[in-house]
Amino acid sequence: MVNAVTLYGIPNCDTVKKAKAWLNDHSIEFEFHDYRKQGLDKEQLQSMLAVLGWEAMLNRRGTTWRALPEPLKERIDLESAISIMLDNPAIIKRPILATDAQLHLGFSAAQYQEIFG
Repeated sequence: MVNAVTLYGIPNCDTVKKAKAWLNDHSIEFEFHDYRKQGLDKEQLQSMLAVLGWEAMLNRRGTTWRALPEPLKERIDLESAISIMLDNPAIIKRPILATDAQLHLGFSAAQYQEIFG
């Protein structure tokens, strides 16, 4: 059984809305962390990156990524990714679901069903 549940994301994201709806529909209590408003500190971000990987967490399909200068996008590495994610939290793929000591990236009903049983 999962005890503590935190959903990280931004509220206007369609995928985050689907994840929230799934959790609500299944009567799963969760805390929502809006990382655009509440932010993520470097330590918190680095612990997520250690589990999920910076390349998986970096959303290269959104408008925030497209707005970055080409030279920066071409030379991106762990350190620059951390800096970009701290400065532009909307570039982090979402949602991130934290359950007890586990992190899960993205949303699918099947994935959440497997997590929560």
